[in-house]
Amino acid sequence: MKKRKMLTKKFEKQKKFNQELASFGPHDLILVLDHLKPDFNIGKIFRTAEAFGAKEIHIIATDYFDPSTSVGGFKKVKAFFFESFDESYKRLMELGYTPYCLHSHSENYLHHTQLTNKTAFILGHEEFGPQFDFNEFTNVKLLKIQQFGIIESLNVAVAASIASYEYMRQHILE
Repeated sequence: MKKRKMLTKKFEKQKKFNQELASFGPHDLILVLDHLKPDFNIGKIFRTAEAFGAKEIHIIATDYFDPSTSVGGFKKVKAFFFESFDESYKRLMELGYTPYCLHSHSENYLHHTQLTNKTAFILGHEEFGPQFDFNEFTNVKLLKIQQFGIIESLNVAVAASIASYEYMRQHILE
């Protein structure tokens, strides 16, 4: 409990800094973190977002996380906090983004998909996956990252990095 209190205090301080000073990244890539655990993955995803110049990150239903694992990324990449996926989705639609959800049960591979210029990758909870009803958000496209091992499971921060790189490969590097 003491550790959580300390992390929450640290998070609130850096969240204020983020809201006041962080800027939008140069590329039309948004990462949506749907109900992720408040451990080290969120910070690592901020590092990835900063490295690839993502426009912003949406954090859904997560009250705090350890910002130290972002190694400064949380101070640089604009973050938006939402109570529900619906709120994040509305912002994505207003901005003209195509939402792609990384999901291991998809039949469509990330590397076979031509991503739109305005791409939003949705990353679900580490254990339970996305927490929204796909039937309510029918234009969310499901994609999976091709894997070659027996266990079809990637760490969510690793998945965010792979997806971000694929976006950059298609839109910036070529």
